[in-house]
Amino acid sequence: MQQFDVLIIGSGLGGMTIALNLADTLKVGLVTKRALRDGGSGWAQGGIAAVLDGQDSIELHIKDTHVAGAGLCDADATRFIVEHSRDAIDWLIDMGVPFTRDQGGETSYQGFHLTREGGHSHRRIIHAADATGAAVIDTLAKKVAAHPNITVLENHIALDLITAAKLGQDEPRAWGAYVYDIEHDRVKTVLAGQTVLATGGAGKVYLYTSNPDVSTGDGIAMGWRAGCRVSNMEFIQFHPTCLYHPDAKSFLITEAVRGEGGILRLPDGTRFMPTHDERAELAPRDVVARAIDFEMKRGGHDCVYLDISYKPAAFVMEHFPTIYQRCLELGIDITKQPIPVVPAAHYTCGGLVVDLVGHTDLPGLYAVGEVACTGLHGANRLASNSLLECMVVGKAAAADILAAGKVTLPQVPEWDESRVTDPDEEVVISHNWDELRRFMWDYVGIVRTNKRLERALHRIQLLQGEIQEYYSNFRVSNDLIELRNLVSTAELIVRCAMARKESRGLHYSRDYPGMLPQAEPTILKP
Repeated sequence: MQQFDVLIIGSGLGGMTIALNLADTLKVGLVTKRALRDGGSGWAQGGIAAVLDGQDSIELHIKDTHVAGAGLCDADATRFIVEHSRDAIDWLIDMGVPFTRDQGGETSYQGFHLTREGGHSHRRIIHAADATGAAVIDTLAKKVAAHPNITVLENHIALDLITAAKLGQDEPRAWGAYVYDIEHDRVKTVLAGQTVLATGGAGKVYLYTSNPDVSTGDGIAMGWRAGCRVSNMEFIQFHPTCLYHPDAKSFLITEAVRGEGGILRLPDGTRFMPTHDERAELAPRDVVARAIDFEMKRGGHDCVYLDISYKPAAFVMEHFPTIYQRCLELGIDITKQPIPVVPAAHYTCGGLVVDLVGHTDLPGLYAVGEVACTGLHGANRLASNSLLECMVVGKAAAADILAAGKVTLPQVPEWDESRVTDPDEEVVISHNWDELRRFMWDYVGIVRTNKRLERALHRIQLLQGEIQEYYSNFRVSNDLIELRNLVSTAELIVRCAMARKESRGLHYSRDYPGMLPQAEPTILKP
Protein backbone atom coordinates (compact mmCIF):
# COMPACT_ATOMS: atom_id res chain seq x y z
CA MET A 1 0.00 0.00 0.00
CA GLN A 2 1.25 3.46 -0.93
CA GLN A 3 0.01 6.82 0.34
CA PHE A 4 0.23 10.31 -1.17
CA ASP A 5 -1.30 13.69 -0.55
CA VAL A 6 -2.32 13.71 -4.23
CA LEU A 7 -2.56 10.83 -6.70
CA ILE A 8 -2.43 11.88 -10.37
CA ILE A 9 -3.44 9.25 -12.90
CA GLY A 10 -1.93 10.12 -16.27
CA SER A 11 1.38 11.73 -17.28
CA GLY A 12 0.37 14.04 -20.12
CA LEU A 13 0.46 17.83 -19.96
CA GLY A 14 -2.49 18.04 -17.55
CA GLY A 15 -0.97 15.58 -15.10
CA MET A 16 2.52 17.09 -15.26
CA THR A 17 1.19 20.64 -14.88
CA ILE A 18 -0.65 19.72 -11.69
CA ALA A 19 2.27 17.69 -10.31
CA LEU A 20 4.79 20.51 -10.81
CA ASN A 21 2.44 23.08 -9.28
CA LEU A 22 1.89 20.92 -6.18
CA ALA A 23 5.17 19.16 -5.50
CA ASP A 24 6.91 21.96 -3.62
CA THR A 25 4.23 21.61 -0.94
CA LEU A 26 2.64 18.16 -1.21
CA LYS A 27 3.69 14.54 -1.75
CA VAL A 28 2.55 13.53 -5.24
CA GLY A 29 2.16 10.12 -6.86
CA LEU A 30 2.04 10.08 -10.66
CA VAL A 31 0.72 6.92 -12.34
CA THR A 32 1.47 6.28 -16.02
CA LYS A 33 0.66 3.22 -18.10
CA ARG A 34 3.99 3.15 -19.86
CA ALA A 35 6.99 5.47 -19.55
CA LEU A 36 6.65 9.00 -18.19
CA ARG A 37 6.75 10.57 -21.67
CA ASP A 38 4.29 8.18 -23.34
CA GLY A 39 1.01 10.08 -22.87
CA GLY A 40 -1.06 11.54 -25.68
CA SER A 41 0.18 15.12 -25.16
CA GLY A 42 3.58 14.24 -26.58
CA TRP A 43 1.92 13.39 -29.89
CA ALA A 44 0.53 16.90 -30.39
CA GLN A 45 2.19 18.45 -33.43
CA GLY A 46 0.70 21.82 -34.29
CA GLY A 47 1.08 23.93 -31.15
CA ILE A 48 -0.79 25.84 -28.45
CA ALA A 49 -3.36 28.54 -29.15
CA ALA A 50 -3.02 31.71 -27.08
CA VAL A 51 -3.59 35.45 -27.45
CA LEU A 52 0.00 36.63 -27.71
CA ASP A 53 0.19 39.17 -30.52
CA GLY A 54 -0.86 42.81 -30.15
CA GLN A 55 -3.04 42.59 -33.25
CA ASP A 56 -4.98 39.65 -31.77
CA SER A 57 -7.51 39.82 -28.92
CA ILE A 58 -9.22 37.75 -26.24
CA GLU A 59 -12.57 38.42 -27.93
CA LEU A 60 -11.36 37.13 -31.31
CA HIS A 61 -10.02 33.89 -29.79
CA ILE A 62 -13.28 33.43 -27.87
CA LYS A 63 -15.30 34.07 -31.04
CA ASP A 64 -13.25 31.57 -33.08
CA THR A 65 -13.71 28.96 -30.34
CA HIS A 66 -17.50 29.49 -30.30
CA VAL A 67 -17.75 29.32 -34.09
CA ALA A 68 -15.80 26.04 -34.23
CA GLY A 69 -17.84 24.69 -31.30
CA ALA A 70 -21.09 25.17 -33.25
CA GLY A 71 -22.75 27.23 -30.54
CA LEU A 72 -22.26 24.67 -27.78
CA CYS A 73 -19.16 26.07 -26.03
CA ASP A 74 -19.67 27.04 -22.41
CA ALA A 75 -19.24 30.82 -22.28
CA ASP A 76 -17.67 30.98 -18.81
CA ALA A 77 -15.21 28.15 -19.45
CA THR A 78 -14.19 29.57 -22.83
CA ARG A 79 -13.53 33.05 -21.44
CA PHE A 80 -11.68 31.72 -18.37
CA ILE A 81 -9.34 29.52 -20.41
CA VAL A 82 -8.64 32.07 -23.16
CA GLU A 83 -8.04 34.88 -20.63
CA HIS A 84 -5.40 32.73 -18.92
CA SER A 85 -3.73 31.64 -22.16
CA ARG A 86 -0.80 34.04 -22.04
CA ASP A 87 0.02 33.10 -18.43
CA ALA A 88 0.11 29.44 -19.47
CA ILE A 89 2.52 30.12 -22.34
CA ASP A 90 4.74 32.30 -20.15
CA TRP A 91 4.93 29.43 -17.65
CA LEU A 92 6.11 27.04 -20.38
CA ILE A 93 8.67 29.58 -21.59
CA ASP A 94 9.93 29.92 -18.01
CA MET A 95 10.13 26.11 -17.83
CA GLY A 96 12.47 26.24 -20.82
CA VAL A 97 10.30 24.82 -23.63
CA PRO A 98 12.24 25.42 -26.89
CA PHE A 99 9.55 27.05 -29.01
CA THR A 100 10.46 27.89 -32.62
CA ARG A 101 12.04 31.31 -33.05
CA ASP A 102 10.77 33.78 -35.63
CA GLN A 103 13.21 34.00 -38.52
CA GLY A 104 11.21 35.72 -41.24
CA GLY A 105 9.65 38.75 -39.59
CA GLU A 106 6.21 37.15 -39.37
CA THR A 107 3.87 37.48 -36.38
CA SER A 108 5.79 36.61 -33.21
CA TYR A 109 5.76 36.73 -29.38
CA GLN A 110 8.96 37.38 -27.45
CA GLY A 111 10.79 36.38 -30.62
CA PHE A 112 8.87 33.10 -31.03
CA HIS A 113 7.13 32.30 -34.32
CA LEU A 114 3.33 32.19 -34.37
CA THR A 115 1.48 30.16 -37.00
CA ARG A 116 -2.18 29.92 -37.97
CA GLU A 117 -4.44 26.87 -38.12
CA GLY A 118 -7.92 26.04 -39.39
CA GLY A 119 -10.74 27.98 -37.70
CA HIS A 120 -8.44 30.72 -36.35
CA SER A 121 -8.84 34.31 -37.55
CA HIS A 122 -5.30 35.22 -36.56
CA ARG A 123 -1.81 33.81 -36.19
CA ARG A 124 -1.83 32.74 -32.53
CA ILE A 125 -0.31 29.24 -32.44
CA ILE A 126 3.02 29.11 -30.63
CA HIS A 127 4.88 25.93 -31.56
CA ALA A 128 8.11 23.97 -31.51
CA ALA A 129 8.48 23.21 -35.24
CA ASP A 130 5.92 20.45 -35.92
CA ALA A 131 6.51 18.50 -32.68
CA THR A 132 5.22 20.89 -30.01
CA GLY A 133 3.81 18.22 -27.70
CA ALA A 134 7.07 16.31 -27.63
CA ALA A 135 9.08 19.46 -26.86
CA VAL A 136 6.73 20.44 -24.02
CA ILE A 137 6.55 16.96 -22.50
CA ASP A 138 10.30 16.36 -22.74
CA THR A 139 10.96 19.65 -20.94
CA LEU A 140 8.45 19.05 -18.14
CA ALA A 141 9.27 15.34 -17.77
CA LYS A 142 12.85 16.19 -16.80
CA LYS A 143 11.55 18.43 -14.01
CA VAL A 144 9.00 15.85 -12.86
CA ALA A 145 11.57 13.05 -12.78
CA ALA A 146 14.02 15.20 -10.80
CA HIS A 147 11.57 16.47 -8.17
CA PRO A 148 12.02 14.75 -4.79
CA ASN A 149 8.32 15.06 -3.88
CA ILE A 150 7.02 13.32 -7.04
CA THR A 151 6.96 9.52 -7.17
CA VAL A 152 6.45 8.28 -10.73
CA LEU A 153 4.87 4.84 -11.06
CA GLU A 154 5.69 3.78 -14.62
CA ASN A 155 4.07 0.70 -16.20
CA HIS A 156 1.09 1.01 -13.86
CA ILE A 157 -2.57 1.27 -14.93
CA ALA A 158 -5.35 2.44 -12.63
CA LEU A 159 -7.95 -0.30 -12.29
CA ASP A 160 -10.69 1.46 -10.33
CA LEU A 161 -11.13 4.39 -7.98
CA ILE A 162 -11.30 3.72 -4.25
CA THR A 163 -14.53 5.40 -3.17
CA ALA A 164 -16.29 5.98 0.12
CA ALA A 165 -19.17 3.84 -1.15
CA LYS A 166 -16.83 0.84 -1.46
CA LEU A 167 -15.63 1.46 2.10
CA GLY A 168 -19.15 1.69 3.52
CA GLN A 169 -18.81 5.40 4.33
CA ASP A 170 -21.85 7.67 4.17
CA GLU A 171 -20.21 10.78 2.69
CA PRO A 172 -19.25 10.27 -0.99
CA ARG A 173 -15.55 10.74 -1.72
CA ALA A 174 -12.59 9.44 -3.69
CA TRP A 175 -9.63 8.07 -1.73
CA GLY A 176 -7.14 7.10 -4.44
CA ALA A 177 -7.19 4.04 -6.68
CA TYR A 178 -6.43 0.37 -7.05
CA VAL A 179 -3.53 0.27 -9.50
CA TYR A 180 -2.27 -2.69 -11.52
CA ASP A 181 1.51 -3.05 -11.64
CA ILE A 182 1.99 -4.38 -15.18
CA GLU A 183 5.62 -5.42 -14.75
CA HIS A 184 5.06 -7.42 -11.53
CA ASP A 185 1.51 -8.59 -12.34
CA ARG A 186 -0.10 -7.45 -9.11
CA VAL A 187 -2.68 -4.92 -7.90
CA LYS A 188 -1.57 -2.20 -5.47
CA THR A 189 -3.69 -0.08 -3.17
CA VAL A 190 -2.74 3.60 -3.59
CA LEU A 191 -4.35 5.96 -1.07
CA ALA A 192 -4.58 9.73 -1.55
CA GLY A 193 -6.40 12.67 -0.04
CA GLN A 194 -7.04 14.09 -3.53
CA THR A 195 -7.16 12.14 -6.77
CA VAL A 196 -6.76 13.58 -10.28
CA LEU A 197 -7.79 11.87 -13.50
CA ALA A 198 -5.57 13.10 -16.33
CA THR A 199 -5.83 9.98 -18.46
CA GLY A 200 -6.51 11.55 -21.86
CA GLY A 201 -9.06 10.48 -24.43
CA ALA A 202 -10.50 7.36 -26.00
CA GLY A 203 -9.30 7.29 -29.61
CA LYS A 204 -8.49 3.57 -29.44
CA VAL A 205 -12.22 2.81 -29.37
CA TYR A 206 -11.98 3.34 -33.16
CA LEU A 207 -10.18 1.27 -35.76
CA TYR A 208 -8.30 4.25 -37.20
CA THR A 209 -6.94 6.84 -34.78
CA SER A 210 -4.13 9.34 -34.47
CA ASN A 211 -3.90 8.56 -30.74
CA PRO A 212 -1.26 6.45 -28.98
CA ASP A 213 -2.17 2.95 -27.79
CA VAL A 214 -2.70 4.21 -24.23
CA SER A 215 -5.78 6.28 -25.19
CA THR A 216 -8.41 3.80 -24.03
CA GLY A 217 -10.88 5.98 -22.12
CA ASP A 218 -9.70 4.77 -18.71
CA GLY A 219 -10.49 7.89 -16.71
CA ILE A 220 -13.89 8.42 -18.31
CA ALA A 221 -14.90 4.82 -17.55
CA MET A 222 -13.55 4.92 -13.98
CA GLY A 223 -15.27 8.21 -13.23
CA TRP A 224 -18.55 6.93 -14.67
CA ARG A 225 -18.36 3.76 -12.57
CA ALA A 226 -17.72 5.94 -9.50
CA GLY A 227 -20.92 7.92 -10.09
CA CYS A 228 -19.76 10.95 -12.10
CA ARG A 229 -21.78 12.43 -14.92
CA VAL A 230 -20.43 12.56 -18.46
CA SER A 231 -21.23 15.11 -21.14
CA ASN A 232 -21.03 15.48 -24.93
CA MET A 233 -19.42 12.11 -25.65
CA GLU A 234 -21.00 12.05 -29.12
CA PHE A 235 -18.53 14.71 -30.25
CA ILE A 236 -15.52 12.68 -31.35
CA GLN A 237 -13.21 14.78 -33.46
CA PHE A 238 -11.87 13.01 -36.51
CA HIS A 239 -8.66 14.67 -37.62
CA PRO A 240 -8.94 15.16 -41.37
CA THR A 241 -5.37 14.27 -42.21
CA CYS A 242 -3.75 11.14 -40.83
CA LEU A 243 -0.99 9.66 -43.01
CA TYR A 244 -2.32 6.83 -45.16
CA HIS A 245 0.41 4.21 -45.50
CA PRO A 246 0.54 0.53 -44.47
CA ASP A 247 3.69 1.12 -42.43
CA ALA A 248 2.58 4.37 -40.78
CA LYS A 249 0.63 3.66 -37.61
CA SER A 250 -1.32 6.63 -36.24
CA PHE A 251 0.96 9.29 -37.77
CA LEU A 252 -0.74 12.67 -37.87
CA ILE A 253 -0.22 15.34 -40.52
CA THR A 254 -0.61 18.53 -38.49
CA GLU A 255 -3.30 21.14 -39.14
CA ALA A 256 -0.47 23.63 -39.64
CA VAL A 257 0.32 22.12 -43.06
CA ARG A 258 -3.03 23.46 -44.25
CA GLY A 259 -2.46 26.64 -42.23
CA GLU A 260 0.72 27.25 -44.21
CA GLY A 261 -0.95 26.69 -47.59
CA GLY A 262 -1.39 22.92 -48.01
CA ILE A 263 -4.05 22.02 -50.61
CA LEU A 264 -6.31 18.95 -50.47
CA ARG A 265 -6.62 17.13 -53.78
CA LEU A 266 -8.31 14.07 -55.22
CA PRO A 267 -6.10 11.33 -56.72
CA ASP A 268 -6.41 13.03 -60.12
CA GLY A 269 -5.09 16.29 -58.66
CA THR A 270 -8.42 18.13 -58.46
CA ARG A 271 -8.79 20.52 -55.54
CA PHE A 272 -12.14 19.89 -53.79
CA MET A 273 -12.42 21.87 -50.53
CA PRO A 274 -13.69 25.15 -52.10
CA THR A 275 -16.81 23.28 -53.29
CA HIS A 276 -17.58 22.20 -49.69
CA ASP A 277 -16.85 25.41 -47.74
CA GLU A 278 -15.84 28.97 -48.55
CA ARG A 279 -12.97 28.69 -46.05
CA ALA A 280 -11.61 25.79 -48.13
CA GLU A 281 -8.64 24.05 -46.43
CA LEU A 282 -8.86 26.45 -43.47
CA ALA A 283 -12.36 25.32 -42.48
CA PRO A 284 -12.70 23.67 -39.03
CA ARG A 285 -11.80 20.02 -38.70
CA ASP A 286 -15.34 18.64 -38.72
CA VAL A 287 -16.07 20.32 -42.06
CA VAL A 288 -12.82 19.12 -43.64
CA ALA A 289 -13.18 15.56 -42.28
CA ARG A 290 -16.74 15.24 -43.63
CA ALA A 291 -15.66 16.63 -47.00
CA ILE A 292 -12.83 14.08 -47.26
CA ASP A 293 -15.15 11.27 -46.13
CA PHE A 294 -17.70 12.35 -48.77
CA GLU A 295 -15.14 12.51 -51.59
CA MET A 296 -13.59 9.16 -50.65
CA LYS A 297 -16.97 7.41 -50.62
CA ARG A 298 -18.23 9.16 -53.76
CA GLY A 299 -15.15 8.29 -55.77
CA GLY A 300 -14.29 4.98 -54.12
CA HIS A 301 -10.87 6.35 -53.15
CA ASP A 302 -8.70 4.83 -50.45
CA CYS A 303 -7.40 8.28 -49.53
CA VAL A 304 -7.03 11.89 -50.69
CA TYR A 305 -3.84 13.96 -50.95
CA LEU A 306 -2.48 16.96 -49.06
CA ASP A 307 -0.14 18.97 -51.25
CA ILE A 308 2.45 21.39 -49.88
CA SER A 309 5.02 20.54 -52.56
CA TYR A 310 4.48 23.79 -54.49
CA LYS A 311 6.13 25.70 -51.63
CA PRO A 312 9.94 26.09 -51.60
CA ALA A 313 11.64 22.92 -50.32
CA ALA A 314 13.56 24.86 -47.67
CA PHE A 315 10.28 26.30 -46.31
CA VAL A 316 8.69 22.85 -46.08
CA MET A 317 11.70 21.26 -44.37
CA GLU A 318 12.06 24.13 -41.90
CA HIS A 319 8.39 24.25 -40.90
CA PHE A 320 7.66 20.52 -40.92
CA PRO A 321 10.90 18.62 -40.22
CA THR A 322 9.26 15.73 -38.38
CA ILE A 323 6.66 15.14 -41.08
CA TYR A 324 9.26 15.55 -43.83
CA GLN A 325 11.57 12.98 -42.24
CA ARG A 326 8.85 10.44 -41.44
CA CYS A 327 7.36 10.63 -44.92
CA LEU A 328 10.82 10.36 -46.48
CA GLU A 329 11.39 7.14 -44.53
CA LEU A 330 8.25 5.79 -46.22
CA GLY A 331 9.35 6.88 -49.69
CA ILE A 332 7.31 10.11 -49.85
CA ASP A 333 9.22 13.35 -50.50
CA ILE A 334 6.70 16.01 -49.45
CA THR A 335 8.76 18.74 -51.15
CA LYS A 336 8.04 17.03 -54.47
CA GLN A 337 4.83 15.01 -54.06
CA PRO A 338 1.55 15.19 -52.14
CA ILE A 339 0.90 13.28 -48.90
CA PRO A 340 -1.76 10.51 -48.90
CA VAL A 341 -4.16 11.17 -46.00
CA VAL A 342 -7.40 9.84 -44.44
CA PRO A 343 -9.50 11.03 -41.47
CA ALA A 344 -8.88 9.28 -38.13
CA ALA A 345 -10.37 9.52 -34.63
CA HIS A 346 -8.35 12.23 -32.94
CA TYR A 347 -9.93 13.93 -29.93
CA THR A 348 -12.70 13.26 -27.40
CA CYS A 349 -14.48 16.61 -26.93
CA GLY A 350 -16.74 15.27 -24.18
CA GLY A 351 -15.85 13.61 -20.91
CA LEU A 352 -16.48 13.79 -17.19
CA VAL A 353 -18.43 16.90 -16.21
CA VAL A 354 -16.11 19.34 -14.39
CA ASP A 355 -16.05 22.97 -13.31
CA LEU A 356 -13.30 25.51 -13.95
CA VAL A 357 -11.00 24.05 -11.28
CA GLY A 358 -11.49 20.45 -12.39
CA HIS A 359 -13.99 19.29 -9.75
CA THR A 360 -16.01 16.23 -10.80
CA ASP A 361 -19.27 15.19 -9.12
CA LEU A 362 -17.31 13.11 -6.59
CA PRO A 363 -15.58 15.07 -3.79
CA GLY A 364 -11.85 14.48 -3.73
CA LEU A 365 -11.80 13.66 -7.46
CA TYR A 366 -10.58 16.05 -10.14
CA ALA A 367 -10.39 15.57 -13.92
CA VAL A 368 -8.19 17.62 -16.25
CA GLY A 369 -7.56 17.56 -19.99
CA GLU A 370 -9.18 15.32 -22.58
CA VAL A 371 -10.78 13.06 -19.94
CA ALA A 372 -12.86 16.03 -18.76
CA CYS A 373 -15.58 18.21 -20.24
CA THR A 374 -15.29 21.85 -19.20
CA GLY A 375 -17.48 22.93 -22.10
CA LEU A 376 -14.60 24.74 -23.86
CA HIS A 377 -14.74 22.60 -26.99
CA GLY A 378 -18.50 22.53 -27.49
CA ALA A 379 -19.45 20.41 -30.48
CA ASN A 380 -16.01 20.65 -32.08
CA ARG A 381 -12.60 21.56 -30.63
CA LEU A 382 -10.81 24.49 -32.23
CA ALA A 383 -7.29 23.51 -33.28
CA SER A 384 -4.59 23.83 -30.59
CA ASN A 385 -7.00 24.65 -27.76
CA SER A 386 -6.44 21.25 -26.13
CA LEU A 387 -2.96 21.73 -24.63
CA LEU A 388 -4.05 25.18 -23.50
CA GLU A 389 -6.99 23.70 -21.57
CA CYS A 390 -4.68 21.15 -19.89
CA MET A 391 -2.49 23.90 -18.47
CA VAL A 392 -5.09 26.49 -17.50
CA VAL A 393 -7.44 24.05 -15.76
CA GLY A 394 -4.45 22.09 -14.41
CA LYS A 395 -3.00 25.18 -12.72
CA ALA A 396 -6.46 26.10 -11.37
CA ALA A 397 -6.96 22.57 -10.01
CA ALA A 398 -3.54 22.67 -8.34
CA ALA A 399 -4.41 25.96 -6.64
CA ASP A 400 -7.72 24.48 -5.43
CA ILE A 401 -5.98 21.38 -4.05
CA LEU A 402 -3.43 23.52 -2.19
CA ALA A 403 -6.23 25.64 -0.72
CA ALA A 404 -8.07 22.50 0.47
CA GLY A 405 -5.11 21.36 2.58
CA LYS A 406 -4.26 17.83 3.68
CA VAL A 407 -6.88 15.32 4.82
CA THR A 408 -6.71 12.25 7.08
CA LEU A 409 -6.76 9.02 5.09
CA PRO A 410 -9.11 6.16 6.03
CA GLN A 411 -8.32 2.49 6.51
CA VAL A 412 -8.69 0.70 3.18
CA PRO A 413 -8.63 -3.04 2.47
CA GLU A 414 -6.12 -4.46 0.03
CA TRP A 415 -7.27 -5.72 -3.37
CA ASP A 416 -8.84 -9.18 -3.03
CA GLU A 417 -8.27 -11.68 -5.82
CA SER A 418 -8.73 -14.83 -3.74
CA ARG A 419 -11.83 -15.89 -5.69
CA VAL A 420 -10.43 -15.57 -9.21
CA THR A 421 -8.15 -17.75 -11.30
CA ASP A 422 -5.70 -17.32 -14.16
CA PRO A 423 -7.47 -16.73 -17.51
CA ASP A 424 -8.00 -19.78 -19.67
CA GLU A 425 -8.38 -18.23 -23.15
CA GLU A 426 -7.06 -14.72 -23.61
CA VAL A 427 -8.12 -14.81 -27.26
CA VAL A 428 -11.50 -13.61 -25.98
CA ILE A 429 -9.90 -10.25 -25.12
CA SER A 430 -8.19 -9.72 -28.48
CA HIS A 431 -11.28 -10.82 -30.43
CA ASN A 432 -13.61 -8.50 -28.51
CA TRP A 433 -11.14 -5.61 -28.79
CA ASP A 434 -10.99 -6.00 -32.57
CA GLU A 435 -14.75 -6.37 -32.97
CA LEU A 436 -15.45 -3.27 -30.86
CA ARG A 437 -13.08 -1.01 -32.79
CA ARG A 438 -14.38 -2.19 -36.17
CA PHE A 439 -18.08 -1.71 -35.53
CA MET A 440 -17.47 1.63 -33.80
CA TRP A 441 -15.67 2.77 -36.97
CA ASP A 442 -18.43 1.45 -39.24
CA TYR A 443 -21.48 2.49 -37.20
CA VAL A 444 -20.42 5.43 -35.00
CA GLY A 445 -17.97 7.22 -37.28
CA ILE A 446 -18.02 10.53 -39.16
CA VAL A 447 -21.58 10.05 -40.53
CA ARG A 448 -24.21 8.31 -38.35
CA THR A 449 -27.77 6.98 -38.63
CA ASN A 450 -30.29 5.73 -36.07
CA LYS A 451 -29.99 2.21 -37.40
CA ARG A 452 -26.20 2.20 -37.20
CA LEU A 453 -26.28 3.49 -33.62
CA GLU A 454 -28.84 0.85 -32.59
CA ARG A 455 -26.68 -1.89 -34.08
CA ALA A 456 -23.63 -0.56 -32.27
CA LEU A 457 -25.43 -0.41 -28.92
CA HIS A 458 -26.71 -3.97 -29.32
CA ARG A 459 -23.18 -5.23 -30.02
CA ILE A 460 -21.79 -3.25 -27.09
CA GLN A 461 -24.30 -4.79 -24.69
CA LEU A 462 -23.34 -8.28 -25.84
CA LEU A 463 -19.65 -7.50 -25.38
CA GLN A 464 -20.24 -6.00 -21.95
CA GLY A 465 -21.79 -9.24 -20.76
CA GLU A 466 -18.83 -11.29 -21.98
CA ILE A 467 -16.25 -8.87 -20.61
CA GLN A 468 -17.90 -8.56 -17.19
CA GLU A 469 -18.09 -12.35 -16.86
CA TYR A 470 -14.41 -12.59 -17.77
CA TYR A 471 -13.49 -9.75 -15.36
CA SER A 472 -15.42 -11.43 -12.51
CA ASN A 473 -13.75 -14.83 -12.88
CA PHE A 474 -10.16 -14.19 -13.91
CA ARG A 475 -7.18 -12.20 -12.68
CA VAL A 476 -6.84 -8.80 -14.29
CA SER A 477 -4.35 -7.91 -17.00
CA ASN A 478 -3.49 -4.68 -18.78
CA ASP A 479 -5.45 -5.73 -21.89
CA LEU A 480 -8.51 -6.72 -19.87
CA ILE A 481 -8.54 -3.43 -17.95
CA GLU A 482 -8.28 -1.41 -21.16
CA LEU A 483 -10.95 -3.47 -22.95
CA ARG A 484 -13.35 -3.07 -20.01
CA ASN A 485 -12.82 0.70 -20.11
CA LEU A 486 -13.10 0.91 -23.90
CA VAL A 487 -16.45 -0.88 -24.04
CA SER A 488 -17.82 1.39 -21.28
CA THR A 489 -16.62 4.47 -23.14
CA ALA A 490 -18.08 3.16 -26.40
CA GLU A 491 -21.47 2.80 -24.73
CA LEU A 492 -21.31 6.41 -23.51
CA ILE A 493 -20.45 7.64 -27.02
CA VAL A 494 -23.36 5.75 -28.55
CA ARG A 495 -25.87 6.73 -25.86
CA CYS A 496 -24.96 10.41 -26.21
CA ALA A 497 -25.20 10.14 -30.01
CA MET A 498 -28.64 8.53 -29.77
CA ALA A 499 -29.83 11.30 -27.45
CA ARG A 500 -28.94 14.11 -29.88
CA LYS A 501 -31.75 14.59 -32.41
CA GLU A 502 -29.87 16.99 -34.67
CA SER A 503 -26.59 17.41 -36.55
CA ARG A 504 -24.18 19.74 -34.83
CA GLY A 505 -20.41 20.06 -35.08
CA LEU A 506 -18.76 16.67 -35.01
CA HIS A 507 -22.04 14.75 -34.70
CA TYR A 508 -23.62 14.35 -38.13
CA SER A 509 -26.78 12.26 -38.46
CA ARG A 510 -28.47 11.45 -41.76
CA ASP A 511 -31.74 11.06 -39.87
CA TYR A 512 -31.48 14.54 -38.31
CA PRO A 513 -29.48 16.64 -40.82
CA GLY A 514 -30.68 20.00 -39.47
CA MET A 515 -29.47 21.91 -36.44
CA LEU A 516 -31.86 22.74 -33.61
CA PRO A 517 -32.22 26.46 -32.75
CA GLN A 518 -31.09 25.94 -29.16
CA ALA A 519 -27.70 24.36 -28.40
CA GLU A 520 -27.85 22.07 -25.36
CA PRO A 521 -25.19 19.75 -23.94
CA THR A 522 -25.86 16.02 -23.72
CA ILE A 523 -25.46 14.91 -20.10
CA LEU A 524 -25.69 11.30 -18.90
CA LYS A 525 -26.11 10.36 -15.24
CA PRO A 526 -25.02 6.93 -13.91
